[in-house]
Amino acid sequence: MGTSKQESKHMAKPEMPFCSRKWTNREKLVTVTFSIIHILCIFAPFQFTWNAFWVAVALYIISGLFGITISYHRNLSHRSFNLPKWLEYLFAYCGTHAFQGDPIDWVSTHRCHHQNADTERDPHSPTQGFWFSYLIWFLDSITLTNKVCPEYFIDSKDTKKGVFTLVLKYGRPNNVSDLEKQTFYRFIHDTYILHPIALAILLYFVGGTPFVIWGMCVRIVMLFHTTFMVNSICHSWGKQPWNTKDLSRNNWWLSLISFGEAWHNNHHAFEYSARIGVEWWQLDIGWYVILFLQTIGVATDVKQPSRTHKQRLAMDKPKEGVSKSLK
Repeated sequence: MGTSKQESKHMAKPEMPFCSRKWTNREKLVTVTFSIIHILCIFAPFQFTWNAFWVAVALYIISGLFGITISYHRNLSHRSFNLPKWLEYLFAYCGTHAFQGDPIDWVSTHRCHHQNADTERDPHSPTQGFWFSYLIWFLDSITLTNKVCPEYFIDSKDTKKGVFTLVLKYGRPNNVSDLEKQTFYRFIHDTYILHPIALAILLYFVGGTPFVIWGMCVRIVMLFHTTFMVNSICHSWGKQPWNTKDLSRNNWWLSLISFGEAWHNNHHAFEYSARIGVEWWQLDIGWYVILFLQTIGVATDVKQPSRTHKQRLAMDKPKEGVSKSLK
């Protein structure tokens, strides 16, 4: 985080508006898929059953809590605790069904975000506009690739592409070598799109159309927008108790549906910490699960911020409220 908040206010806009440039195949496919999933949610009230509803809730917890929050974010991106490989892989596989990318893709983007928070190299910074940080970055493979995998534009002809790479961002990330060395994560990367499709087929055979609409579409849309809100709202509005030199904010209400991820200023202050809700009153369901895993001896090397680190970052508290850069 080498850029101050004052400097981050003047970061450049994207060179070419998303709608003005020629869309890549990846952008077209992701946009169409994203739109179809949302449109199908319109039929959710007409396909409602209690069984379908509880399937959606269960899969929301499995893919969102265990997959994105515990695995993709705290375990793989920040290595804030360790798990036995079989459990690490199981939780990571849960994350593939959140439909937010495979572990290599997701972790690479998130690490880049922390390394360049709220600068022009941040994959989803609100300094380039609220809607860019909310959604456009997710659809815009050119801008994202240029930030996360800039070497793609130099050696793109040598880049190996799997059959299903079309739905992933292009290029070879240079910040996830720890995952790329492992056969499991390379396999998931190369076959990523097949796994949500397989789940959708399974749900259809078990519970028909209601299970697909609720267990896939409604659940995925809710996870999408929860993640998007953390990326955008938590860098725009809320409280900032720690001097992180970026725009990250804490939002208590968003933490209720994001399993504690919305204590975002806490997270940027202590990104190595498995505990994001660092105060006793800050609801952090992800941390409670990790604490349970530690208690039974499954999670090890669980990291938390030290009192000294807290005191150092709390000495000079920035003002609370809406980021001036967004006014």
